[in-house]
Amino acid sequence: MIPPCIEALAIAMHVRPQIDMAARSDLTTRDPLNAFLDYPDVPVPHADGGPLAGLTLGVKDIFDIAGYPTGCGNPAKLAVSEPARTTNAATRTLLDAGARFIGKTQTDEFAYSMIGMNAHFPPPVNSRAPERVSGGSSSGSAAAVAGGIVDIATGTDTNGSIRAPAAFCGLIGLRTTSGRIALDHTMPLAPSFDTFGWFARDIDLYATVGELLLGEDRHETPLSRPVRIRELEALLSGDAERAAYAAMLDPVLTVFDRPAPNLAFPGSPGELFENFKAIQGYEAWQAHGTFLSGQDRDLVPGVKERFQYARSLSSEAAERARARNLQFQEEFLASFGGDMVLVMPSQPSAAPLKSSSLGELESFRTRALTLTSIAGLLGCPQITIPLGSVDDAPFGISLLGPPNSDRALIALARQVLKAAKD
Repeated sequence: MIPPCIEALAIAMHVRPQIDMAARSDLTTRDPLNAFLDYPDVPVPHADGGPLAGLTLGVKDIFDIAGYPTGCGNPAKLAVSEPARTTNAATRTLLDAGARFIGKTQTDEFAYSMIGMNAHFPPPVNSRAPERVSGGSSSGSAAAVAGGIVDIATGTDTNGSIRAPAAFCGLIGLRTTSGRIALDHTMPLAPSFDTFGWFARDIDLYATVGELLLGEDRHETPLSRPVRIRELEALLSGDAERAAYAAMLDPVLTVFDRPAPNLAFPGSPGELFENFKAIQGYEAWQAHGTFLSGQDRDLVPGVKERFQYARSLSSEAAERARARNLQFQEEFLASFGGDMVLVMPSQPSAAPLKSSSLGELESFRTRALTLTSIAGLLGCPQITIPLGSVDDAPFGISLLGPPNSDRALIALARQVLKAAKD
């Protein structure tokens, strides 16, 4: 029976409370990919009909869903989390379009990691490369979509948490323009960089979700001029990655029918990443410091050290980093014309092996996050396209466009995938 409060909400939203609890229970309790969290079943209404009718949806456990707690990947946080009263608006849009909620998905602790190995839970399985990580922090969402458990899953991207797991699991993943999709009823990590995102296996479905969530692009100039940045391609891990990246460039440049010259880069990627870390860390401590300072919250290795670093940052250090970033934005966007699209690696390599040491993972993480930090620093959208492979594991290539060119990037991704298939 649907509780009266849920039924009343459904009526107010003009949504028919259509719940297939048997299907939900079967998927979540027999989840072979460790993608979902074991929360009690609570009815979540969805529309009877719409562009997403018949499709299934997983939701990262930093978004509020009415009737569910929001655990944020940390058992201590879950212990004090009351069931949410309101569902995140973007998620509600997908439900109103007919998507059927299956469950809440795993996340790295406080979304402060990009590996996808949260020691509090069994690691999600990357079905495309089971011996490798799924990537995080939207780890369960990517695993669920790649493994075919759901058609769509939501996540966030602060510094790669959509792009990295999408690249690792052979999915399409867009970091949206900063601020373009509202993040109400969502756990913040670093509000200057936090963005809403989603995963899908199929580009047409990806575009349908984009149409629902993004509306029309405010950037109207066609993206017709590809460019590359030598300093970013230098972050590729080795010869195998460089060869795979070169092969992926062919269908990309076929779409544009022109070469991609090198664009002068105003700064050192490593120095810019340090500025990103300072802004992100300062804001992460502002968001979670009170909770984490109260008592031992049993943070996992890696996340614990990142929050220790975050705690050490002063407001003056954060302001210096913000000032440097404003300079970087001005210099980069002055040379990055409105018709340009930056072609760049999604990640330095395929997903790390699960057997990697903590030191090896941290080394990979630094190189990977240096790459992904550029879009965040600029506030620009970036889409990763599943075109290549390294050591039989997925390997993606990315397109970065001017602010508010999100749907244009999705359209370009469709053309690239078609060119690669042809």
